Amino acid sequence: MKEKIHPSYYKTTITCACGATYDVGSTKKDLRVEICSKCHPFFTGKQKFVDSGGRVDRFKRKYGLE
Repeated sequence: MKEKIHPSYYKTTITCACGATYDVGSTKKDLRVEICSKCHPFFTGKQKFVDSGGRVDRFKRKYGLE
């Protein structure tokens, strides 16, 4: 492999909005995510509405769907 062309690799903590944390290896440090396998509807079997920053409302206003 060529030297000095690969990014640095760190032990990283991924933190979800639900409070779950995961320790992984990554090229970025301390990541935050909105949804993970502990709170995602596909894995939990429960329907949950997630609207970050009012995207659904903006879409409805933009296209007159209200």
